[in-house]
This record gives sequence, C-alpha cells and structure tokens, in this order.
Amino acid sequence: MVLDKGEQAKAFFKEGYNCSQAVALAFCDEIGIERRKLLRMVSSFGGGMGRLREVCGAVSGMFFVAGALYGYDDPKDTQAKKEHYARIQELAAQFQAETGSIVCRELLGLEGRDHSPVPSERTAEYYKKRPCQEMVAIAARLMETYIADHAGVEM
Repeated sequence: MVLDKGEQAKAFFKEGYNCSQAVALAFCDEIGIERRKLLRMVSSFGGGMGRLREVCGAVSGMFFVAGALYGYDDPKDTQAKKEHYARIQELAAQFQAETGSIVCRELLGLEGRDHSPVPSERTAEYYKKRPCQEMVAIAARLMETYIADHAGVEM
C-alpha cells in the first residue's frame, strides 16, 4: 500500500527527521535530488529555522518542494518571480487557514524564541503534546494537492 504524502511525512517525522526534512523527503522522488543531499539542504529549517521557532519547518519544507518543482531561475524574469511568490503565498494561506499560523512558536503555544540549539528528545510524551506530526501531514497534503491540481501545467 502506498501512503499519501501526508502519511509519508508523518512517518518520516516519527523516524526522527525534523519537520522540514519530513515534508521534503516525502517528495524526494518528484524533486529528483539524492536523498542525503536533500536531507542536508533542508536540515536548517527544522524547529522554525534552527529551533528559533520562526516559520514552521513543515511550511519551509513545503516551500522548498514548491521551489524545487516550480521555482524560477532567471533573475530578470519578474513575471516568473511574481508567479512563484503568488504560489508560495497561496500555499502559506492554505496552511494558515487550516492551522491558524505559519509560525512555529504560535503553533506550539510558546512565548518568544527558544535560543537553545538542543533538540527535544523524541519521547512518547513529546509526540503527545506536539502538533508537529499533524503539521507535516498538512503541509505535505497541501503540496500533493497543489501538484495534482497543476499537473500538465507548464511552469
């Protein structure tokens, strides 16, 4: 049985990957980047950007996938840049509509930034109190839906 992208992302998160890695890894085949390289490329975005609790890592992972699949590469192509930024804003709005925010600390109900670089231990209690599994599932599902809705569209 093939899991949908949301379930794949949840499974990767449960393996210990950070939120951004879990989402990006669910799309590794579509992106066409070698797994280890992909994991390293998005490793900084977990914990809301290096555990600063800024933009949610699941959202960053979703944006990474969108950029890899639909991003622009010509700095003078303002139309492509505009279209891509509109795409990112659309995905962000969809995520925020489902979750209430795209900011890690707000999703976790934390006050301010967490300046400790030490990741939380992944215990049963951690998984009970953190919404991260659902956040990665939502981000991956939104990206999967976006890809399906835009299949065959020249990007």
